Amino acid sequence: MSTSTKQPAYTLVFDPTPGGENYTSAELQKALESGSDSEKVSAMKHILVMMLDGNPLPELLMHIIRFVMPSKDKELKKLLYFYWEIVPKMDKDGKLRHEMILVCNAIQHDLQHPNEYIRGNTLRFLNKLQEPELLEQMVPSVLKALDYRHAYVRKYAILAVFSIYNVSEHLIPDAKEIINVFLQNETDPICKRNAFIALSALDREKTLEYLEENISGIEGVDPLLQAVFVEFIRKDASNTPALKGQYIDLLVELLNATTYDEVVFESSLALTVLTSDSSILSTCVGKLTDLADRVSDNNVKLIVLDRVQDINAANPGALEEKTLDILRLLNAEDVDVRSKALDIALDLVSSRNADDVVQLLKKELQVTVANSEKENAMKYRQLLIQTIRSIAIKFSEMASSVISLLLEFIGELNSVATCGVISFIKDVIEKYPNQRSDILAQLIGSLDNIKSAKGYRGALWIMGEYSESSAEIETSWKHIRSSIGEVPIVQSEMKKLSKDNEDENNDEDTPAKPTGPVILPDGTYATESAFGVEDAPKKVSESDRDARPPLRRFILDGDFYTAAILASTIIKLVLKFDKTSKDVHVMNALKAEGLLILVSIIRAGQSSLVEKKIDEDSTDRLLTAISVLMDENNPSEKSSVRDLLDVAFVEATRSSFKNQIILSKRANLRRSVKDIVKNAEPIEKVVAFRQFSAAETGLVEKDTIEEDLELAINGSANDFSAKQLSSKLKKIVPLTGFSDPVYAEAYITNNQFDVVLDVLMVNQTKDTLKNLHVQFATLGDLKIIDNPPSTNVVPHGFHRITITVKVSSADTGVIFGNIIYDGAHGEDSKYVILNDVHIDIMDYIKPSVTNDESFRTMWNEFEWENKISVKSDLPSLHAYLDELVKGTNMGVLTPTESLGEDDCRFLSCNLYARSSFGEDALANLCIEKDPNTHQVVGYVRIRSKGQGLALSLGDRVALIAKQSNKIHLTRV
Repeated sequence: MSTSTKQPAYTLVFDPTPGGENYTSAELQKALESGSDSEKVSAMKHILVMMLDGNPLPELLMHIIRFVMPSKDKELKKLLYFYWEIVPKMDKDGKLRHEMILVCNAIQHDLQHPNEYIRGNTLRFLNKLQEPELLEQMVPSVLKALDYRHAYVRKYAILAVFSIYNVSEHLIPDAKEIINVFLQNETDPICKRNAFIALSALDREKTLEYLEENISGIEGVDPLLQAVFVEFIRKDASNTPALKGQYIDLLVELLNATTYDEVVFESSLALTVLTSDSSILSTCVGKLTDLADRVSDNNVKLIVLDRVQDINAANPGALEEKTLDILRLLNAEDVDVRSKALDIALDLVSSRNADDVVQLLKKELQVTVANSEKENAMKYRQLLIQTIRSIAIKFSEMASSVISLLLEFIGELNSVATCGVISFIKDVIEKYPNQRSDILAQLIGSLDNIKSAKGYRGALWIMGEYSESSAEIETSWKHIRSSIGEVPIVQSEMKKLSKDNEDENNDEDTPAKPTGPVILPDGTYATESAFGVEDAPKKVSESDRDARPPLRRFILDGDFYTAAILASTIIKLVLKFDKTSKDVHVMNALKAEGLLILVSIIRAGQSSLVEKKIDEDSTDRLLTAISVLMDENNPSEKSSVRDLLDVAFVEATRSSFKNQIILSKRANLRRSVKDIVKNAEPIEKVVAFRQFSAAETGLVEKDTIEEDLELAINGSANDFSAKQLSSKLKKIVPLTGFSDPVYAEAYITNNQFDVVLDVLMVNQTKDTLKNLHVQFATLGDLKIIDNPPSTNVVPHGFHRITITVKVSSADTGVIFGNIIYDGAHGEDSKYVILNDVHIDIMDYIKPSVTNDESFRTMWNEFEWENKISVKSDLPSLHAYLDELVKGTNMGVLTPTESLGEDDCRFLSCNLYARSSFGEDALANLCIEKDPNTHQVVGYVRIRSKGQGLALSLGDRVALIAKQSNKIHLTRV
């Protein structure tokens, strides 16, 4: 609802036959007139659904009065009151319909019925009536029901008094006194609650008097009454700041005394609205944390944690001492609850409690390693590592201890978690130069346990960049040499395989195959080549494979990208050793050993020993490294060439990483500045003095809870103005042509999970179209949930229907159908085919943000990929990126500083979006400016969990190319 006027809220009725058959008015009249009670119940349900769909069915009113109203069936009577809610009670002139007199008599009889449930149901119905003419006759019976012996009747009677007074004050002029007396004398807690709600809305002074009378024993009051006390206090304190101090003390007392979860929750939220005192907020958060820890429902835990997060956002720094209390929720089984608790704790960590938090997280990490078989254990472990990393980056004094902690578990981590640890080490070793040697030594000592090739590549980069002294270089080189194992790789592996074969043959008592040098026919010895071992056995047991050193295992498994990174690391170590040491013998030994390792890797990649052959890119990288090492032996080499090598291999990558660190620091500063600005108070804000609070009658503070409720009901003013400003004509789709017998058009409204089609049909003939109805069907993840009834349309008449379509995913959907009506003089039915309506998925896709690790994880997990070629005439790469973002509603994850200048020739970036249904959409854009044609060329790769979203976004990308390549006519 986007308007401020309050509309009556009708009861929802279940449709017994969604998408089923239609019933005409004659059939419904017959069912009501001669059917049994069960048939009447079914007919009433159909009538209610048809009326809620917009068909008032005025011709059925007398049949319902005659044949349904006298029935004593309880279900039928309940449906009858649903019918009285929605039936039009006024005629065209705005006067009460004459038939309503009979309805009034029936309602009065039910108000005096001996069954208390019928009385209570009737009184509840009176709360929904807005017609004073009807309510006037009910007042005596309602007042009499206030003294009824059953509380079920009294609780609705007091609300009926309140409702009637709101509709028209002169019907019950003394309603305030009646409600006050009822509240004083009543003993049932539900009745007292309803009476207090009514009294607080009508008479503030009487409400305050009643509250003062019950303050002394408020902890013994029923929880229902305590909850409405809290609501009244919160609203009244916001409107009258003079009493705020007393109200706060009362709420604190109630919070400490109550044992009811609902009252604890409401009192805590009320206090956070009324005060920003850190001690009171800390008490509230402690109570909320206990509540979340005590309840078993994960949804309740998440709601409470959301409120705690809001409190912390509004009062930064006030909840620091509650960090460990919030981390108690890590004992929950649900990963979402744990993730939320870790996010809140990360915001609350300071230098005073950082060590305690890390120790607690260390224990949790040890538990996840011990219980690694549990569901979501790996995901939870990754969350813990991310949190520990973030804490250590904030506080440098903890970096070394955290690194040693994470390196202890690095052998138990999966690839994503291992990469996260290595990435964290890269950040720390760059930010804190005085700790580099210790961190490097710890890293080298733990590398043998790393099982992830991606993580090992990051470690190789760290060794190549931060091994500064000759001792560190030699230590890194020793590890590389031991991690490669025996070289040459091919010969050593063949020797091991032949030895294994010999052992097997000896075990089977078979003659061993003679070994030794092979003499060729020309008398020369044959040399062993990597290409001659095609028939060697390639299968190796899992235990032997795991026993290999890391680099040797990665190379024999076919991961030659790691070998390419190793080649760059060897060059960096050699270049740095040349600068730091004058020991020529060691230098030559490093070069020779590096050449042996690189050549051995190339030969292994070309043999049949590896899982897959070496690729061309890796071969080029290795050959380039070999040529660099060979050129190092050239004494006539110019110093400028050597400087270029230093720039390419030593300085460039380090400077790029420094820039990346600076950009991330700027982004963090921007986020922190936004938080500060959001919570900062303007300098011209009015200062409230407690001593002068009585004079500040015009000062009304904001009630954030009421604002949230208003926002949920009415939406924001910006949304409403945007809807008003946008032309509705753009969303009108013609369904038929102007020459068709029936012209139809639809106004499409997109909600969060459904699409509403407001269809207007015009009879363009001179005949009455009988039994005209519309049949719709869908393609895709759409479902028609309305079935409009048939009707007769007079010549040149209008007919309007509303169709609701359920949307379950952000997939391409099509709605199609036809209009059917009876022909004249017994002819067959005639059809008018409707145009297809295509659902725009962009209404359900919103740009979103995620971190690099989550993006890579989802990119590896999602199985559907749509690769679209890009060929556009747009003037620049950034112009195409802007069109892509506008056309797909995706957010750019790559920082703006990394996208290059406006006139750059190459551009690569990641994009991310999330649908209203929780579906993730990833995209990678790689484009360049063709120097010959000056066109933007490249690829867009889209990945998602489902096929539909990837295809739909691919269509949008293709549409961008079509629109940008249109020929624009300048003159004729």
